[in-house]
Amino acid sequence: SKSHDKLADALQKQGHAISASSVKRLLPTLGYSRQSNRKADEGSKHPDRNAQFEYINAKAIAAQAAGQPVISVDTKKKELIGNYKNGGSDYRPKGDPQRVKVHDFEDKKLGKVVPYGVYDVGANAGWVSVGITSDTAQFAVASIRRWLDVMGRERYPKARELTITADGGGSNGTRVRLWKVELQKLADETGLVLHVHHYPPGTSKWNKIEHRLFCHITQTWRGRPLVDRMAVVELIAATTTKAGLKVASALDTANYQKGIKVSNAEMKTLAIQGDAFHPEWNYTLRPRSAVNRSS
Repeated sequence: SKSHDKLADALQKQGHAISASSVKRLLPTLGYSRQSNRKADEGSKHPDRNAQFEYINAKAIAAQAAGQPVISVDTKKKELIGNYKNGGSDYRPKGDPQRVKVHDFEDKKLGKVVPYGVYDVGANAGWVSVGITSDTAQFAVASIRRWLDVMGRERYPKARELTITADGGGSNGTRVRLWKVELQKLADETGLVLHVHHYPPGTSKWNKIEHRLFCHITQTWRGRPLVDRMAVVELIAATTTKAGLKVASALDTANYQKGIKVSNAEMKTLAIQGDAFHPEWNYTLRPRSAVNRSS
């Protein structure tokens, strides 16, 4: 660390007569200031990164123009449940800060929660399922199903298709077979044609749910300990913005198991078709009943 004392010592060893206080005074005049790290290095960019952004945008615009829903989905980071410090600050009487635990060791009884969000791009509305076990593909698709049941069907009663934009990793990643299997089940159950588009590697921050829903949830509960599961649900549901964002939330108490394997034979039963442009990022799942009737 480049402290004023260490910089002064280094300069003195080079023959300069200077004190730490002089270093502190001179640094700003030379264009230096203390700065924390900034997350900006996304690694090597995929050559078709911008083309994929444009492709997703065009597909979303076309779907909305046809009156079909477009959703952005993702998992928010897991949250410790209990009287733990939560980042940020909140207004309280002067000299009376919220007292929380010194250490952030997980309480085995209370555990963690994993929020999975669904953001309706056209309606500026969100749904968040608050899971209590694992972040899996089954949980991800169950959250989309719940959004449909609670919000989507009412808002889009004539929907025939659903466009889903998602990151390329995590429980809804491009290589997660179970994600596609569960989406196929959703298509079969609902009769909806599902169009899925993934963001390129290293671009998760561009996913609309991040800056239109999750960031506002974080603002809502800043400085407030998440003392129990219902506190998480209630704070999420209390999230609003001047732009009219509305959010609903509920606990998902199902026990989602990790490590479920999907065989090649099961993958062959899916009614899935990749787009001409990057089929690993863009693909469509159709209800198998409709596919069987047409074949």
